[in-house]
Amino acid sequence: MVEPVVLPRAEHTISRRDIDPDALKVLYRLRQFNYAAYLVGGSVRDLLLGRKPKDFDIATSAHPYQVKRLFRNCWIIGRRFRLAHVKFGTKVIEVATFRRQVPAGTEEEAAGAPPVPPAPAETAGTAPHDHLIHHDNTFGTPEEDAFRRDFTVNAIFYDIATYSIIDYVGGLEDIRARLIRGIGDPDDRVREDPVRMLRAVALAARLELRIDQPVLDAIARHRAEIARSAPPRVLEEIYKVLRNGASEPTFRDLIGTGLLAAIAPEAVDRISDGFWASLAALDAYRHRFASTPETLTNPILLGSILVPLNLLGPLHARAAETAPRFGPLPLARRDVDRLRQLLALQAQLRNPHLSPRARHAVLQRAAFPDALTWLDIHGAAPEIVAAWRTSAADGGTPAHAPESAAPGRRRRRRGRRRRGPRPTDGQA
Repeated sequence: MVEPVVLPRAEHTISRRDIDPDALKVLYRLRQFNYAAYLVGGSVRDLLLGRKPKDFDIATSAHPYQVKRLFRNCWIIGRRFRLAHVKFGTKVIEVATFRRQVPAGTEEEAAGAPPVPPAPAETAGTAPHDHLIHHDNTFGTPEEDAFRRDFTVNAIFYDIATYSIIDYVGGLEDIRARLIRGIGDPDDRVREDPVRMLRAVALAARLELRIDQPVLDAIARHRAEIARSAPPRVLEEIYKVLRNGASEPTFRDLIGTGLLAAIAPEAVDRISDGFWASLAALDAYRHRFASTPETLTNPILLGSILVPLNLLGPLHARAAETAPRFGPLPLARRDVDRLRQLLALQAQLRNPHLSPRARHAVLQRAAFPDALTWLDIHGAAPEIVAAWRTSAADGGTPAHAPESAAPGRRRRRRGRRRRGPRPTDGQA
């Protein structure tokens, strides 16, 4: 039993005014039904660092289906890690039950979930110990939950019942030292979930923190194990990196730690000044907004790395024929198709001699919003972007075009009525 550090309301800077109102609704309702309910993870960390959190995650003593019974707008997701998602419009408040760390291979399976086959042996007749966690639904106490998390700065609780901060793992001290330190043995923790290596690098770059040397040493020893993670999870983490406003320093650190070579070896030899310029432009665009804008779609993010790395292939090729690669990551065909479409529109967006009809046609293209965002990020042409935005706001009327030139409904030309020969005398 570890005695936590508890900071009462008067000794910390977190205020309910800084917490998302919908997250507060979830916290209060859980407390109303006598469940422990804590704000946890990145939201507490960011509030203590004076930053605005992008997500508000909750840890509770309620089990997932108990949470679902309290909220009609709740969905249970996940297999390896059963979670409750409480939805408010497009916003999701993630609610996780307190869990405890158990040895790999002894995790309790959630009721109704299909079994996961064991990892294949390296050679016939052998069964090596597999550290990778396949299921994580063994419920526990707040203390146990804190010690099973990845880094100390992500394991601090905010208790809505007492407005106090609860720290079992030394996270408060590490926040003051601006240090990312692992919980438990770093080698074991990164082998349990190799994506933690990527998260450590991304977190350090985004928050300008240092990574503890034992964690860096573990990354150096086990970076190749990132290939054991599910490719969709790794791709989602890459998209998060590209959206967080610190993609350039993150990718520099991914190269320095050897993780990029482990994720996408074909990319490393293609790094150029153009690649860094592309990421810097993406970060500059993100910093123009208080939160991540919806305009940063997957095709935009994908293009920001594939295009400068020359990994997209021919612009007008069919995706099925010349599918681009970024390691084994599953690049969605629809995203690749949209990327090629938005790139193909760039010449028309920059053409000052387009006829009013051609400009109107460009505005109607499904890829136009993404194409304009790409031009805004990578085109260095703010006047052109502003003109097209004016056109779009005017309902399709081209900017700077005469009123009479605006495309409208074409009048149908009436053809001459063909007349047959006039009847001659005696014909009726």
